[in-house]
Order: sequence, then structure tokens, then C-alpha cells
Amino acid sequence: MVNFLLNIFAILIITEFVLGNFANSFIVVVNCLDWVKRQKMSSADQILTALAISRIGLLCVMLINWYGTVSNPDLFRLETRLLVHIAWTASNHFSVWLATCLSVFYLFKIANFSSFIFLHLKWRVKSVILVILLVSSFFLVFHVAVVSIYELTKEYEGNITRQSRLVNIARLSNMTVFMLANFVPFVISLTSFLLLIFSLWKHLQKMQSGGNRCQDPSTKVHIRAMQTVISFLLLLAGYFLTLIVTVWSSEWLPTKLFYVFCQTFGFVYPSSHSFILIWGNKKLKQVFLSVLYQGKYWLKEQKLSTP
Repeated sequence: MVNFLLNIFAILIITEFVLGNFANSFIVVVNCLDWVKRQKMSSADQILTALAISRIGLLCVMLINWYGTVSNPDLFRLETRLLVHIAWTASNHFSVWLATCLSVFYLFKIANFSSFIFLHLKWRVKSVILVILLVSSFFLVFHVAVVSIYELTKEYEGNITRQSRLVNIARLSNMTVFMLANFVPFVISLTSFLLLIFSLWKHLQKMQSGGNRCQDPSTKVHIRAMQTVISFLLLLAGYFLTLIVTVWSSEWLPTKLFYVFCQTFGFVYPSSHSFILIWGNKKLKQVFLSVLYQGKYWLKEQKLSTP
């Protein structure tokens, strides 16, 4: 029974990996082709493209980690494990922070406030995004250093009591840095979402006082951006939960089956959110529906031509 469930989870992981890479590759290809055609790429498309590339890397690292820890533990020696964990730290960092930058970009491009500070930042949104990425690099460097120390500490050979203390300190440091590096972008995205709600509320009040329809283009843009941001927040919260459980798995996680379940659930975030981004982007949505229609038409033609 356990082996059967492990096989089911393995199928789910591979399916999520394939679908996630398809969605992210689709975003990259469409935006790059549009860039070649127009000889320019908007700021939103640049963030989306970089985000999709980081998630392709994240999915690949997560698949390698799953294969190494569950299917082939002998593969995960110190050098391999250290390299995979550093690669995961970097890809996860850019995946989370680029999605946060996208939330901030939506806020400044869509929301309307009369505050001088907000208007000042709104006109310099590219600089704001660049500053966020530069500041976040501090978390990345520090996190990579802590991860490296943690992995090397686990290989320390010496007094058992001293070794246990060193590992516990390194594990606690790793968890602390991990929480800070991911809690900060979560708070920034949550703040962006709340400000978008407030901006939409003010806009609806203004529309109602003027006797106009509520479902104007600005309202629809607000709602579309809010749906994208809230989906990111919910998926990210679930992703964090599975990561926290996985980090402490060696101490108290009851079974290998539950560990694999956590990893399977962890694949949901980088896979499904990319489809939400496609559906929330007008250009990507049109191309995606066109591809689906052409694929359906091709399958129908093949079926009719089959004797």
C-alpha cells in the first residue's frame, strides 16, 4: 500500500513538473518572440520572463532533490547535496522576489493615490523594482552562506554532543534566515494587495458618486491584478508550510510517505501560479487559447483522417 501511494505521488510530481515547465516555457517563448517582433519588451513582460525562467530552474532543482532524497539517496553525497541546496536557494529566491516585484509593479501601475510619495514612486517604478532586487540580494548571499555552513556542519566528525549542538545551531540559523528571506517578500506582496483593495474601494466610491457604471476598465484591471496577487500569496503560504515541514523532517517527520506528500504539495506553487499568470495576462491568454484551439483542430483533423 505504501509503495502504491509512493508511486502515485511520483506520478503527480512528474505531472506537475511537466505542466509547470510547459507554462513557464510558454511565457518565455511568447514574450521573447514578441520582443523580437517589436524590438522592445515592457517592464511587466521582463519581470514575467525572468520569473518564468527562475521557476523553470526551481522545478528542475526540486525534481533533482526529490529523486536524490527519495529514489536514490546514494546520489546525495555532500558535494551533490550542497550544490543542489545552493541552486534551490538561488532559484527559490528569484522566484519569490520576482513575483513580489510583479505585485509591486501592479500596485504602482494600477492603483491611484494622491499621496506625493506614492506619485513619486509611481513615476520611478523601474527604479523601485531595481532597488528591491538589489536589496534582496543581501538575503540571497547570506542565505547561501548559512545553507553551506549547515550542510558542512552535518558532515562534521568529532564529539557527538558537540556535533549535535553545532547541527542544531546551524539548523536554527538556516530556518531563521529562510523565514526572513521569505517573510519579507510575503509582507510586501500582502501590502500591495491591501493597497490595491483600498484603491479599488476609492475608485468605486468615485464612480458611484458620479453615477457611472462600476464595471469600467479600471475596475476590471484592479480585479485582475488582485486575483493574480492573492493567488500568489495563497500558494506561497502553502509552499512555505511544506518547506518548513521538510526542513524539520529529519527530526520528527513520522514517515517517508508524509515527506513525499509534502514534496508533492510543494510542486503546486511554481507549477500552478504560472497558469494563473497566463490567464491574467491579456496577450498570453490570447496566444494560449489560440494554441489550444489549433491543437484541438489538429487532433480533430487527425481523427477524421484516420481510416
